[in-house]
Amino acid sequence: MATALHQMRLDAVAHRLLASGARQVADLGCGQGELLHCLREYDQFDRLLGIDTDAEVLALARARLMLDPLHPDRRVRLRQGSFEESDWCSMAIDAAVLLETIEHIDPGRLSRLERSLFGQIAPALVLITTPNRDYNPLHGLTAGERRHPGHRFEWSRTQFRAWCRGLAERQGYCVDHQDIGPPDPQRGSSTQMACFTRCGTG
Repeated sequence: MATALHQMRLDAVAHRLLASGARQVADLGCGQGELLHCLREYDQFDRLLGIDTDAEVLALARARLMLDPLHPDRRVRLRQGSFEESDWCSMAIDAAVLLETIEHIDPGRLSRLERSLFGQIAPALVLITTPNRDYNPLHGLTAGERRHPGHRFEWSRTQFRAWCRGLAERQGYCVDHQDIGPPDPQRGSSTQMACFTRCGTG
């Protein structure tokens, strides 16, 4: 079961996707399929594609979504692959989501993600959520301590916004930001979300 904070993330992403009018959505780093399970409840989404490098978690996602390999679901598909490449994208994508995903990527490889997703596939909307390091003391973490052992980094609000701004300028996107979770006056919220839209598309 999702924690209260994670449910807020799922709800915030679903709200932005629904408001955008997106019909074909890719969940990059889909894990056990929580977001896909949430989005499948909305008729707006014609096609939902989950991508992950981990075969074991994809098996758990298939079980959660009750997908039968012998009888493919017409709306939901899962595929093992790396979203640092673009070869997984065999259908038109209106929107892509990286939900608590980029912090698991080595910083030196983020440029590959940028080229693949924003430069080659270039969906109209990209949503990225990631931990806000400024908030970590309120989770009881000490300086330098990360929320998960698999995190390669955790960015402050200033760092995340600087990265997003540079990416948007290089790739022809506009970006706005949303806090997710109870806010603190000095530290913001636990999760930060960037919403990239191709300039001129809304």
